[in-house]
Amino acid sequence: MINILCFGDSNTWGYTPGSGERYNRDSRWTGVLQKLLGAEYYVIEEGLNGRTTVWDDPIEEYKNGKKQLYSCLQSHKPLDLVILMLGTNDLKARYSVSSFDIMLSMSLLVSIIQKSEAGKGGNAPNLLLLAPPLVGDLSKFKEMFEGARAKSEDFPTYYHNIAHEAGCFFLDTSRIVKTSPKDGIHLDLYNHELLASALHKKILEITKG
Repeated sequence: MINILCFGDSNTWGYTPGSGERYNRDSRWTGVLQKLLGAEYYVIEEGLNGRTTVWDDPIEEYKNGKKQLYSCLQSHKPLDLVILMLGTNDLKARYSVSSFDIMLSMSLLVSIIQKSEAGKGGNAPNLLLLAPPLVGDLSKFKEMFEGARAKSEDFPTYYHNIAHEAGCFFLDTSRIVKTSPKDGIHLDLYNHELLASALHKKILEITKG
């Protein structure tokens, strides 16, 4: 069994644009990915609405990804692969951080994974770093994510640089999916399928060589 941990935010959790409800398991990209990969693989969901990289939310508690990551790695080990997709919530105006600072925080999470010994034999698991989708036209999240679009455009380059320096795998989801026009942040069902399909191909490259 090849164990894959998907550590992310609401787009990993399966937030439905507009309603805020959750897509069912088979419709979320993690569930679609599980079906595509088959019984040889076990896809583990660790998505949390509002999860940040390293920031404590002054309004919503328990959203700091750094504080949760190590325990998740330990509780699900041994892991063959960790898929890491975070950064979108760091763009909220309440944090007042630059895209450069988000890059540094992502680098820290990458380092935690690579030093975790959560892989088989006490080694580090493989890591696939995903640059999140670009922020689209905002509706009800307009004030919350003021200025987020421009910062999100830096993610592909910054995340690629992180992956290059860390020697891990990388995928730019902004080349694959687009956020829903209903809120500019979350993925609709079609884009969950697109992401799962791209990840399926990438994972086979990683695990099958």
